[in-house]
Amino acid sequence: MTRLRIATRKSPLALWQTEHVAARLQQAHPGLAIELVPLSTRGDEILDRSLAAIGGKGLFLKELELAILRSEADCAVHSLKDVPMQLEPGFALGAILPRHDPADAFVSPRFADLAALPAGARVGTSSLRRQAQLRALRPDLELRDLRGNVNTRLARLDAGDYDAIVLACAGLERLGLGARVRSRLSAPDWLPAPAQGAIAIECRADDAATLALCAALDDPPTRACVEAERAMNRALHGSCHVPVAALATLHGTRLQLQGLVGSADDGRQVRAQAEGAADAPEALGQAVAQALLAQGARALLDVG
Repeated sequence: MTRLRIATRKSPLALWQTEHVAARLQQAHPGLAIELVPLSTRGDEILDRSLAAIGGKGLFLKELELAILRSEADCAVHSLKDVPMQLEPGFALGAILPRHDPADAFVSPRFADLAALPAGARVGTSSLRRQAQLRALRPDLELRDLRGNVNTRLARLDAGDYDAIVLACAGLERLGLGARVRSRLSAPDWLPAPAQGAIAIECRADDAATLALCAALDDPPTRACVEAERAMNRALHGSCHVPVAALATLHGTRLQLQGLVGSADDGRQVRAQAEGAADAPEALGQAVAQALLAQGARALLDVG
């Protein structure tokens, strides 16, 4: 194969990620011609309702997967945190690139961190996971929905619609906006979405040529971590409908996984963590999921 067509969403962050993947592929395979296939998805178009209300993060993938099935593209680049825990039949993740900072970012023009916000301050995020952790740490805040791409969200913050917003550190830094991060919301006090900060390439499972090209970019340590996080979420049947957070870290041949299930309504949460072999991430994810369920996570997962 001398030409590779990559489907991508049209947002600035999605295009940055796809161009990054394209550059890495061309480094690994000199002479490879790459064509970007920008597409609009329902998740990008419907901005007046939360993702949970319109069907979840999978709405960012569907059009890209259809383009692959119609042979209009050979693969697609995604933020792995947006990829459903169970891929559609016939698809595979050909590569998971080295993970960027997985932490969330507290962004505010006036306040240095979450603790500095006054009672009743308006914080923007439409992530139920972020809302649940904000409720647990600062039940006095007013949480407001916030959708749109990174620049749209920052513009609404700067216009005074919010006192602070929460975004992913990775997205801001990839767009050259790292200076907007006032403080990092990080483990163990705050956990990210499963696979946050990781970029993945999705291909047809039977497309050996494309899978072989993509394999050059796969990062085994990142894959082990995110597979543990995704396995935990899968065992909980988690989605963007429920607030689930996870972070795995690699220590030699051992993986440590922290997991959280919370309530976006009242801040209740259960936490669990465990350690396991790095070559058995699925088992570790399932173990932490079972520990969360044993503490009562099902009652939080079944809300709504």
